[in-house]
Amino acid sequence: MNKFKEIFLDLEQKILAKEYPPHTLLPSENQLIKMYSVSRETVRKALNLLRDAGYIQKKQGKGSIVLDLNRFDFPISGLTSFKELQTAQRIPSETSVVEIRKIAVSPSLHEITDWPVAAEAWRLIRQRRIDGEVVILDKDYLIADIIPELPENKAQKSIYDYFENDLGLEIAYAQKEISVDPVNKELRDLMDLHPEDQHVVTVRSLVYLEDTRCFEYTESIHRLDKFRFVDFARRRKA
Repeated sequence: MNKFKEIFLDLEQKILAKEYPPHTLLPSENQLIKMYSVSRETVRKALNLLRDAGYIQKKQGKGSIVLDLNRFDFPISGLTSFKELQTAQRIPSETSVVEIRKIAVSPSLHEITDWPVAAEAWRLIRQRRIDGEVVILDKDYLIADIIPELPENKAQKSIYDYFENDLGLEIAYAQKEISVDPVNKELRDLMDLHPEDQHVVTVRSLVYLEDTRCFEYTESIHRLDKFRFVDFARRRKA
């Protein structure tokens, strides 16, 4: 095996074992040259492999910063519940229900959903805690003539399981919008944001049944450093 690959594998193992924790610097090139008794070119090849594998970010004047590997993939185009993602990706998470109550549909919510103004709807706010930190805040609005009851124990586990298996609803598709939004006091209070965090990623979804009725509007708010959103795209010639 090439020496630079051996160095890559050794550094990879140390990063995974958190001997070099996220957001810290790897030893400098000069230090690595001495540690492994190799040339600068060999060290740089190993660092380039680490960079290409997503383990480090090289910054001029600083060195090689170890990236946070504890990220989870959230599909943009799919319609998958957090519980299903948690199970599929083995995400060590906890859900806490912050608020669950009926409200009257406001004019602003009517503009988004086309639900009648003053109609009854559920407002559900849940914290998603991963590795002890609240890094997702989910706000769900559910029209009450389709979702007449919303038990808290169901909301804490999986509302989609409740909708499909208890209420017999056929969830069909969603329209999604993704934006980067400024942090406000509510998000500071309900999420574990870093002091330097000024923005969050918000995924807004309108969710429809097979009969094309919109029954849910969701705002899923994510801390920037913890998640990445993925999609599959196939080229189509115009």
